[in-house]
This record gives sequence, C-alpha cells and structure tokens, in this order.
Amino acid sequence: MDYDVLILGSGPGGYVAAIRAAQHGLKVACVEKDPKLGGTCLLVGCVPTKAYLHYADLYENFKHSADFGIDHGALTVNMAKMRGEKQKIVDKHSGGIGMLFKKNKVKSITGYGRLLGSGKVEIAGPNGKSVVQAKTIILATGSRARMLPNLEPDPERILTNVEILEMGTIPKSLAVIGGGAVGMEFASVFHSFGTKCTVFEMLPRVLPPEDEDVSKEIKKAFEKRGIDIHVDTKVESIKKNPKSVALEYRGKDGKLQKMTVEKLLVAVGRAPNTENIGLENTKIVADRGFIKVDEFMRTSEPGVYAIGDIVAGTPQLAHTAMMEGILAAGHLAGKPVEPINYTLNPNATYCEPQVASVGLTEKQAKEKGYKVKVGKFPFAGNSKASILGAHGGFIKVVTDETYGEILGVHMIGPLVTEIIAEAVVAMKAEATVEMMVNTIHAHPTLPEALQDAFNAVSGMQING
Repeated sequence: MDYDVLILGSGPGGYVAAIRAAQHGLKVACVEKDPKLGGTCLLVGCVPTKAYLHYADLYENFKHSADFGIDHGALTVNMAKMRGEKQKIVDKHSGGIGMLFKKNKVKSITGYGRLLGSGKVEIAGPNGKSVVQAKTIILATGSRARMLPNLEPDPERILTNVEILEMGTIPKSLAVIGGGAVGMEFASVFHSFGTKCTVFEMLPRVLPPEDEDVSKEIKKAFEKRGIDIHVDTKVESIKKNPKSVALEYRGKDGKLQKMTVEKLLVAVGRAPNTENIGLENTKIVADRGFIKVDEFMRTSEPGVYAIGDIVAGTPQLAHTAMMEGILAAGHLAGKPVEPINYTLNPNATYCEPQVASVGLTEKQAKEKGYKVKVGKFPFAGNSKASILGAHGGFIKVVTDETYGEILGVHMIGPLVTEIIAEAVVAMKAEATVEMMVNTIHAHPTLPEALQDAFNAVSGMQING
C-alpha cells in the first residue's frame, strides 16, 4: 500500500482534506494536474476575482473621495499592473499550500489521476505513467465554466472566468450572460473601471438563489449605478467578429433585439470535472457528471469519497468543499464527525453592494409550513454605514414566530460578506431572536444593523 489516503485535486476541498488527514496521522498524497497548487478557486476563481473587486472598491473610493474632503489629481486605471498584483497574491498562496504540505508531510504529486478500481490510481505525470495504491481515495477534481452550445472561449472576445482575469486592458463594453454570483461580480468590477456592462439572465431575477427582496434590491442598485439588467431574457444568437461580438436576444415581451459589444462573458454555471477520471472502473453513481455521496461524503465505491464541486446536490462553493474535506478526512480516519447541515452554508457575492445569506428565504420558510415573522432593517439607519458613505441595502431576518427560531438571514449592503458569519454562528448555536436582541454589539459598527434587524421582528428596532 503506497498511501493511506490519495487525493485527486489540490483545490480548497482537496488541500484541506489532505492536511486534515495528515493531522490524523495518516500517510497522504495529493495529485494535481496543474503546475501550481490551489485549484480553480485560488488560481482563476474566488481569490483573483475578489482581488479585482477590492481594486474596484479602491477606485470607487478615490473617485468619490472629494465628497469627504480629500482632493487628488486625475485617476487612471492600469489593468496590466492590477493583473500583476493579482498574480502575486495567487502565487503567494499557491506556494503557501506547498509549504503546508511539507509541514504536514503530505506528498505532492504533479500529474493527472485516473481511477483503475480496487484502490489503484494511474497517474500520468511529466515523466510518464505510474500506478499507485491507496487504502482510501478522495475525489476533489473540481469544476470548470460551462460554455454555451456551439461556442468556444477565446482570450479576445468570448470569455469565461479564466480569460477575463487575464485581460491587460479595460474593454469599452461587456455583455454578461448569467446573472449569478460570477456574472454580477465581474459586471460590478468592470463597470467601476468604466466599461459599459449589460447582464442577461433567463430567470425572472438576478442572483436567483437569494431571497426575492434581495434580488430586487441588487437589480435596483445595479441599474442605479448604470449597469443594464435584462431578466426573463434569452440570448438567442452570438456572432464573434474580429473586433466585436454581435448578440440577438429576446425578452419577456417576445421582441427580438440586437446588441454589439467589445467582449462577452459567459457565466452560466459550472460543469464537474469527472469525465476522464475513471468512474467507469468503479461502482460510483453519477448524475450528469455529479457524483452521489452519503452524509459522510462516501461514494458507492468502497474506499472512495468525493467532495466539492463534483458532488451532486450541494453548493459549488469553496468553503463548502473545505468543510466536506474535513468531514471526509475525519470519517475515513475513524474520528467522530458531524454530517454537514447545508442549510447553514453561507452564500456570499462580493459585488457592490455586497450580498450574503444563510438559511431559508422567506418563501422557502412559508413553503415548509413555518409561522413566519420577518424583521428588516435598512443600512440607512446605521451610523457606520453613513461613515462609509454606503447608505443602501438592508438586513432581513426570517424567523419562526412560535419559538423565536432563526430560519434565515439575508443581507445586501456594505461588507455583509463579513457580517454573515455572525448569523451563521447564531443559527449553528441555535440562538433565538431574543438572544440576538440581548447580545451587545460594539458601536459604531455595521453588525449593529443585524441586532436592529432582530429587534425589527417585534417592531422594536431602535434606529429605524
């Protein structure tokens, strides 16, 4: 037996699972097909995207700094320089994973892993193919951007999250197909830098998984910024020209309309990387490429676990993959573990304004038969939001009137992707509305708005 645990993929789920398994005293190796460790999230996803979002926030602050008495000269945006700074962050943390592997005695293997069955994995590496044997295997091969039919990404015109991060100049216009987190974040970034952005979403609202009030508010906020949002709209044809992309789209009114943009971003979801990893050599059950697992992340193949974006029916989020990795590593090591309650899995979208949520939406809570009572508090009544010049948005809490149970918390506004952690902890600890109302919050801070939202459940908010 070469290893106790062999992991395919070094993304958030894979590298966390590898380190935790090693911490449990197991002999661990991690196979990664790319030259750098970190997977999509670190290399071409969450981390570089959030770096650009931070740069966009800085630029917006400078643009409006005269409002606060800070005058400066003309502003310029150097996209090539930002791309370089983004890459420094990526390279630093990719190298950091390598150091963590060494610290925890995890063997890092460069190559493409493929299941052969019976605990064997073929690894095609720089020096040819080899076969290793492991007692347990964790599949953490991640996902890639879905592409529309008859369309291929390219660096010049048709972009995914990969190509758009490598642009050296700012486009004059950008169409985004897909009003989910990825599409809304990139539209937010490039609008800040002066690009004319248009978002197309087939469903009736953008950020569809969020509470309806939040979806309405983000659409209103984007349109106020000057970003065009088309919901209930299907892009019917795409033609790539030498210097532009021509679109034809049809909205709810049925009228065919045309648009020409410099670049097109396709952000219509993620496809699992499971086609060529040898599933056919196992008893693993997959649905459209997504692998079915039990509550401990075990597949139908003995000794094989799956985590992250390739798992059927779970959120394709980095932090979800990390917790699944910890769960799988603990279970295979024989440690006491707690299955994941995905209802308490937070969502975070880092556009401007930010969006974050956890738990049930108001509609979902009513559909489940709860006696729903809602509290809602606008950031306009929060002192710290006023200091930051971020007056828009709100916090909405969904509760069960009978017992004061917190069913969901939904936020749109300044730094809510940070504030959401308090709501997650409260729900995990089974705190009640009364407990949150009686929890002292520092003043002036943004989280005070959360306390006011809980007070609003009974109509007793102080600042609104």
